[in-house]
Amino acid sequence: MNTGSKNFAEYLYKVNKEYANEVPSGRDTNVFVEKIIDLLFPFRTKSKRSQDELAIQLNELEAELEILMRPLENKLGRKAAEICREFMDVLPDIYEDMLEDADAFMKFDPAAESLEEVILSYPGFFSIAVYRLAGKLHSLLVPVLPRVISEYAHSKTGVDIHPGAKIGKSFFIDHGTGTVIGETAVIGDNVKIYQGVTLGALFVKKSMAKQKRHPTIEDNVIIYARSTILGGDTVIGHDSVIGGNVWLTESVLPFSVVYQKNHVVVRDSKKISDQINWVI
Repeated sequence: MNTGSKNFAEYLYKVNKEYANEVPSGRDTNVFVEKIIDLLFPFRTKSKRSQDELAIQLNELEAELEILMRPLENKLGRKAAEICREFMDVLPDIYEDMLEDADAFMKFDPAAESLEEVILSYPGFFSIAVYRLAGKLHSLLVPVLPRVISEYAHSKTGVDIHPGAKIGKSFFIDHGTGTVIGETAVIGDNVKIYQGVTLGALFVKKSMAKQKRHPTIEDNVIIYARSTILGGDTVIGHDSVIGGNVWLTESVLPFSVVYQKNHVVVRDSKKISDQINWVI
């Protein structure tokens, strides 16, 4: 090691020596997420476990979650073990919410042939399932860890759901890639959104961090691909349909249909003298 490397190593040591005691392990968090999803849906790994084995694994996962949370204990306000117990107690309810989400995929997607197919292969479902886990930890006032969990799903699916968002039952994200749901978004029951939809904020000032910055989507709303809905005061009324590529910064009443008109020209290529061959 040259002198420069030695000095840099010393600098890195001084800067980072406390971090390991203050944040959860990203890699261990990712492993935990996969383990808990596999436990809830064991056919993902072709696993056959007895009831006793499932009970043992649930206890092991609770212990792993507590280990992940130990670095955060000074910021929790109560014992990590107490929060873990509360999380595991509501895991059956989270599981039921996941099953309702999977049913929504079966209901809305003609290509979905079975619940197993949805759970095994649909990125929208995986992102929602992980959100359900992270969102509960966020509601229990656990710092950092819920974001690490949600970013794992983001990295795998391209769907970015902040764990602070409030999302109702039977939620469906079709295709998913590029979907963004902000921290203070509120989404009702039976909502369907497509790829590239953004539920974002109009302003991103740090001083607004504790304010509602993202829109409210009421029950039974459909939002088509690449639409952007912004603002904490923006409310999309129930049973509305938002067309593709719509930009909204104001509320719409229930039972609204919102779309933009595009002027599309279709011509016979044989009658065009100049060759059209764009490189994109």
